[in-house]
Amino acid sequence: MADPDAEDRKPQSDEARSAFAQPAGVAPPQIPVVDDESSTTSEFALPKGLGAPQPSAADSEGSAFSTPASYSAQHAHPAFTPPTGIPMVKLTKDVPWQDRMREMLRMPVTERPAPELVRKEDESGPAIPRVLDLTLRIGELLLAGGEGAEDVEAAMFAVCRSYGLDRCEPNVTFTLLSISHQPSLVEDPVTASRTVRRRGTDYTRLAAVFRLVDDLSDPETAISLEEAYGRLAEMRRNRHPYPGWVLTSATGLLAGAASVLVGGDALVFVAAALGAMLGDRLAWLCAGRGLPEFYQFTVAATPPAAIGVAIQLAHMDVKASAVITGGLFALLPGRALVAGVQDGLTGFYITASARLLEVMYFFVGIVVGVLLVLYFGVKLGAELNPDQALSISERPLLQIAASMLLSLTFAVLLQQERSTVLAVTLNGGVAWSVYGAMHYAGDISPVASTAVAAGLVGLFGQLLSRYRFASALPYTTAAIGPLLPGSATYFGLLSIAQNELDKGLVSLTKAAALAMAIAIGVNLGSEISRLFLRIPGASTAGGRRAAKRTRGF
Repeated sequence: MADPDAEDRKPQSDEARSAFAQPAGVAPPQIPVVDDESSTTSEFALPKGLGAPQPSAADSEGSAFSTPASYSAQHAHPAFTPPTGIPMVKLTKDVPWQDRMREMLRMPVTERPAPELVRKEDESGPAIPRVLDLTLRIGELLLAGGEGAEDVEAAMFAVCRSYGLDRCEPNVTFTLLSISHQPSLVEDPVTASRTVRRRGTDYTRLAAVFRLVDDLSDPETAISLEEAYGRLAEMRRNRHPYPGWVLTSATGLLAGAASVLVGGDALVFVAAALGAMLGDRLAWLCAGRGLPEFYQFTVAATPPAAIGVAIQLAHMDVKASAVITGGLFALLPGRALVAGVQDGLTGFYITASARLLEVMYFFVGIVVGVLLVLYFGVKLGAELNPDQALSISERPLLQIAASMLLSLTFAVLLQQERSTVLAVTLNGGVAWSVYGAMHYAGDISPVASTAVAAGLVGLFGQLLSRYRFASALPYTTAAIGPLLPGSATYFGLLSIAQNELDKGLVSLTKAAALAMAIAIGVNLGSEISRLFLRIPGASTAGGRRAAKRTRGF
């Protein structure tokens, strides 16, 4: 009879036995009983007895987005930025938009004050591409008019910000403007660019553009996009405030006044004026035929030099050097020089290099035109004496009047508004008075005297521009006219024409030093004036920021 338990006593195969089964005869381990519902543990669990804050029963699960129990708002990191941005700092209405926009441009994007949210009836707002296009067109007019790169960026940023595009990054070079707007970190940026192909000197149009940007940045003035386009088109259609014959007459008066500054008399005044007007008409003729500006400057420099050589060959008792020097004053590119040095000092090195290269080409054109005439004059027997630069007579009242006339005519050539001509004329007289008092009366070097006088020009120009909420160029560019190194340039060229290369290079180096002193002095005076203005964003940005940095200190 078969045993029923025999099947159970048979040894089981490997398939029937588990590796995790408890062997026969081994007591199972005793598992401690815990009070919690779950008996599982974690290596990240806090040990018993640790004095850490325990979550309440209601928040036992917790959340990755909940504030930690050990967090205290009083000890928060100072770099914490709210989701809506840093609140806008309340500024007085006396702070110009140039300073506010320049200060915000020098901040990182994450630190810029967020604009105040204004509820509009139409929440959609204007189209972003159209706003960027308007911004580029305004920047083009400013850059073509000779405005500095940093001021152009500030104006472009102000236009975008006035239409609610606060996350914008403008970029300005000598011939290219670009701007990029990214609504948020998860959206694609919108980028637009525009090329500046033509440049024209018209400070009246420049002032109109500044008024438009001022109205756009004013929260109390609501200007639609169509109205802004209309005003911009009207600026482009407007003719220059002065006709061609007035500009030619101003060129002659400028050359005559400059000749008086370097010791000329009435006959020298007339000769220098005739040479400058003839050169201006020849330059206009070349421009009408499409010749580049290099050749225009070369042609314009030949008539004053030719008249000076002719006077010397005729053995007339007239200072030929004063005639040629006066003619050169009307051609020296002081406006482009100041703008180029200003861009370099504010960190726009590409634009500064391009502007200074343009100045160098203009200067070389003047050198070529004058050297050609002087070379043939020397061959014909003209006795031109470079040492005449040391015999400039001191006539304070007459020279101050000549400097004011020079600034007045320079302002007309720059197409300035009639309301600014008087101020810049007085500023030019003050500049020459300071230079004469330091150089002639105080026996101080001409470079130091020029730098101080140019610094006062920049200081007064910035204060006047802030008072009228306008650009500083109309108040500074014409005022530095009496300080331009016309005589040093001429005598350097004359020495080179007479095969005295060493003396010529020394004189040209002095002219370059004077030009740099003018540009640096104007920029330094502008920066000193900003030290006394209220600093926008000082409570959030840690004080007034400097321009672009290229080093770590």
